[in-house]
Order: sequence, then C-alpha cells, then structure tokens
Amino acid sequence: MGAKTPLPEGSVLALRHPKVQRLRRLLSRRSARDAERAFVVEGIKVLAEAIDGGAGVESVYLASGTSANLAERACDAGASLYEFAPGVIERVSDTVTPQPVMAVVTFVDRPREALRDAGLLVVAVDIRDPGNAGTVLRSAEAAGAGGVIFCEGSVDAYNPKTVRASAGSLFHVPLALGGSPDDVLDDLGRWGFRRLATTAAGGSDYTEIDLTRPVALVLGNEANGLSPQIDDRVDERVTIPMAGRTESLNVGMAAAVLCFEAARQRRREVVAS
Repeated sequence: MGAKTPLPEGSVLALRHPKVQRLRRLLSRRSARDAERAFVVEGIKVLAEAIDGGAGVESVYLASGTSANLAERACDAGASLYEFAPGVIERVSDTVTPQPVMAVVTFVDRPREALRDAGLLVVAVDIRDPGNAGTVLRSAEAAGAGGVIFCEGSVDAYNPKTVRASAGSLFHVPLALGGSPDDVLDDLGRWGFRRLATTAAGGSDYTEIDLTRPVALVLGNEANGLSPQIDDRVDERVTIPMAGRTESLNVGMAAAVLCFEAARQRRREVVAS
C-alpha cells in the first residue's frame, strides 16, 4: 500500500456524524439496507473483490492513519472517500478486530429471470445462518455455478456476516433474491432445470446423478431441512452418504460437496468430448 489518498476538507468523521450513523444502520438493520438498496463491506480484500466485480462503490471509509491505494481505485470509479476519527471504527464495526477499511456498496442482485440460462444453480430455502449463506455463495462461485437464489425466508444475503463469509464471492456469482420456494421452483421447472432437493437420508447418491445437464441444487434449513411440501415441485431427492456417526453435513459444506461434484462431472464431459 502506498501513499495515503488526499481527503477532502471536513471528511474526518466523528462517531455522531450522520454518515457514521448511516453506516451503523446499514450494518445492523436489514430494513435500512433494503430501503437504500445498499450495504457495507469490510476489509481490503472484500472491497477489492467488489471493485473487480464491477459493483457500485458509493463511498469508502478509512480508519485513522490508514493508507490505501485501493481507495484510489474506488475514487477513480466515482466513490467518495472519508476518514474515521480515532476510535470510531471500533464503535461502528461488530467484529472484535475491525478491518481498517469499510465501504458502502449498492446491491448486486438481479432478477431471477436473468439466471434462466445458467447450467448450475444453487437455491437456498430457509437457510438462516449468515455464515452458512456466505459459504454457499463462496462454494457456488468457486465451483463455477451460474447463480444462487435466496428464496424469501432465508437470511439476508447482505448481512455483514454473510458478506464476510462469502469472501468476495458475492460480487462474482450471479445472485437473485426473493420469491417463495414454490414460485422459484415452479419457474425453474418451466425453464428446464432438474430440481434436486438435498436430504440427509433416503435420496439418490449424489455421485450417481447426472449433474452435467441444467440442474438446481435445492438446500434447506439447517435444523429441519426441506419441507415435504415441496416434494411435488422437485424432481429428485439427493443424499451425501455418511461413513461415520455424523447424520448430515453442515448446509454450507453440503453445498460445497455438491457444487464440486457438478464441476467434476462437467470437466470430465468436456475432456471426453
């Protein structure tokens, strides 16, 4: 990191400054994020991913004494730059060791219709843990999935913990939000996706299913899984066999296993052709 980017006069912000209070609202309240269609990213790496992913970076906030060439890139793209007064960032962030950089970024989700040509989709139904949601995004992006859908009732994709857990994947995998599970699964069926519902036991072995065609991997709630009520809206149930005493995998881990099995099969098909 090089020389500190010059800051405009009056841009050093105390705790009670309206911009700081706005940051706190965006970090703590989903309603505030939804109303503004904006959220907060924390840390140099995640901000870099936002810029690289073409997200709209509205403003960047630096801890006192921080220098960041990355902030210059954001400013070149039209972002405003501010500095926190000493001790302010510790009061704003909800982490034990706050990152020295925060930024306000506009929402990156797109209409569900935009994902209809994806070869592999991951659908989150009633996933509640933000860490799991972030892992789902990270696994989907790493495996080359064409998109992720968070149905209504799932955790906010822009929750600060989800954003951190995604490690920047939020900005690189197409994301759609909302819609009841019934409506989402009906759309996917009309678009030609084979809808595979994950279940802890009793489903087909995931390695024996053709994942090279357009498929949607449907993941359920951490504690209760997927409701039997969706049975008439999925095409098959899929299980990851367990060799040990564990009954099932964490939903984030299950997403990783299934996404990378799909990636493996697709690579094999390309080589075979």
